[in-house]
Formats: sequence, C-alpha cells, structure tokens
Amino acid sequence: MNLQEYQAKELFARFGLPVLPGQVASTPEEAQDVARALGGTVVIKAQVLVGGRGKAGGVQLARTPDEALVKAREILGLTIKGLPVRKVLVAQAAEIARELYLSIVLDRSRKLPLIMLSAEGGVDIEEVARTTPEKIVRHPIPLDGLRGYQARELFQPLLRDGKLVAQAADILLKLWRTYQEGDCQLAEINPLAVTPDGRVLALDAKVILDDNADFRHREWATWRDPEDESPGSRLARDKGLSYVKLEGDIGCVVNGAGLAMATMDLIKHYGGEPANFLDIGGSSNPEKVTAALRIITSESKARAIFFNIFGGITRCDDVANGIVQSLAESPLAVPLVIRLTGTNEDVARKILSEHGLSATTSMDEGVRTVIEKAQEVMV
Repeated sequence: MNLQEYQAKELFARFGLPVLPGQVASTPEEAQDVARALGGTVVIKAQVLVGGRGKAGGVQLARTPDEALVKAREILGLTIKGLPVRKVLVAQAAEIARELYLSIVLDRSRKLPLIMLSAEGGVDIEEVARTTPEKIVRHPIPLDGLRGYQARELFQPLLRDGKLVAQAADILLKLWRTYQEGDCQLAEINPLAVTPDGRVLALDAKVILDDNADFRHREWATWRDPEDESPGSRLARDKGLSYVKLEGDIGCVVNGAGLAMATMDLIKHYGGEPANFLDIGGSSNPEKVTAALRIITSESKARAIFFNIFGGITRCDDVANGIVQSLAESPLAVPLVIRLTGTNEDVARKILSEHGLSATTSMDEGVRTVIEKAQEVMV
C-alpha cells in the first residue's frame, strides 16, 4: 500500500523523524486556516500517488493565508497524470541550503534491506541512477541491523561537518526503525534537507507498506482511501487478485506470479508489450476470471487478451467456465487467445468448444498468436 505524503509524515513523526508541522486540507478554506495557524510561509503540496507533482504545478509556496487560499484552489483544480487532486498538504516551509536523497528499500537480489544515499536530492532518483549511477551510495543492512558508527560513516563524505553528520546519522537510524517496525517495503526522504541554520530535516516522505503485514497494523485500514485507487485496482483487491496496470497492448490473465512474470517476459521476447500484470492466484473461482476480464477491458489499452493457465490447484474447467460466463455477460471487442494445460484441461476444452472457443497447450504458440492478433487490430 502506498501512503500519501501526509500519512507517511505522520508515520515518520511517530518514530521521531524531524518533519515540519503541517496538516492536510480538502478545501481552499481549510488550507487557508492551516496556513494561518502555522504562520509564515507555507508550502502547499498536492496529495496524489504519483511523481512529478512539482513539474505539474502541484507544489507551491504561499507567504500569507490569503495566498494559501488562492494556491490551494489552483492545486485542487489540477489533474496530475490522470489523478484528480482532492487533498493538499499545507506545511511549514523551510529554507534549504542543500538537498540529499535517502531511502531504505528491500533489495530482493541480496534478500536484505538496502540503504540508498545520494548528494543529488530533490530530483527523481531514477534519473540519477540512469545518468550518474556513481552518485548513489548503496549499503546493504546486515541481518544484525544497522549501527550508529555505520550510519555516521555513510554521511561523513557527504556532509563532513560533525554536527550535520550526527543529525543525519540519527535520522537514518530512525528511518531504519520506521522501516522495520512499520513493515515498509520502501521508506524514502527526498529531499533530506540541510538548512542554512544547520538543521537536517525530512522535507518529503514516501512510504510503501507491505500488505502482507496488515494483520499487525489495525490503523492501516483507516489509511487506505479507495478514491486513491483506480476502479480496476479496487476490484482486484476486493476479489483477491494481484494486478498492476502497464502501458502495453497485450492483456494478460495468468495464475501464479512466477508464470505471470514468465508470460510477460515471453511477450517482450517476441516483440509485444504487456498491458498488465494480473494473477488470479490458485483459486478455482470463476468469478475471479470474470473480474479479471472486467479489469483489463475497462482500464487497459489491450488490443488482444491472453489467458495463460497452468492448472494445479487452479482447475482449468473452472477457468473455462469463468471465460464463458464473462463473455456471455459482456462480449469482448478484442481477440482472445487461451492457453490451458493441467488439471481438468480435457473438460475445459470441451466447455470452450461448446461455445466456439479453443485453447492451445503451448505457451510459445499462445504468445505469438496473441501478438499477431493485436497487430492485426492495429492495422
């Protein structure tokens, strides 16, 4: 689960990280009241779960409460990368002498948390990694945890000043505690700012929580806002599907995360572009198949859809019934290619054939066919 910035800062504050005072507002008048209560210059930031807010005009300074009213009205009227701005964070502004980047993220290749630190803060870290990867320090956190001297050693070459190094190291240790106890997949500060008067502050916050740990955190239920999700994402979560929208034109419905990744790799191998990751899991529930097709047809740019089912716990006949049921309720406007093999595949083929459908057993053949059909639609 991605947290909005104001939620991430609430989590940071809980673990003692230095964030500036602020409050979320849903109307320009609320933003004006917050600015008046804070006093001085404030920064008004759009609360949407995408990057590039500043470039889109979603981050602005206001020096008076009346100016905050005007700026908040402007920002609340924006749509950033397809998402309407419904809330803004009004926070105390700070002068910045220097900006750094700091995060802790799960490194799946090492199977360890990874500290990422860069002197190039305040910009997209992906761009820094692409153009100047040598400017990013990467430090795996060992199984026995992070020590104070290790945190200080990381910041010493960047900050040099002992007081600044001590503050930054303390922030890193608290970020590590946030990451651990908060069950995060990502805890990011960008920028980690140094002010002219010698303070080190977390001016922005990005947190991704590990959904597998939600049973340990009752408050997470109140943090999730259905309006921050697309209709497809909400339906996927309600039906227990794993779904990620992508930018390609080959819709994918697959059972099992590993097979889903292999399917997308094979689509790329043969020159296609997957429109989504969608794993219906190991359940034999035809309703999941129907939901999967609804999600793809409503949210993606799919020119063809590929079902790739390797039946183990998932029964091929149940998937076939789901396909038939879904097509009866809402016929597809794009070609459908099916690959079925495994548990009850003979029964599944009979079900499909009775409704004018067929299925291959070859994954390669299925991928090549769905790419060809998508290209035919383009023509």
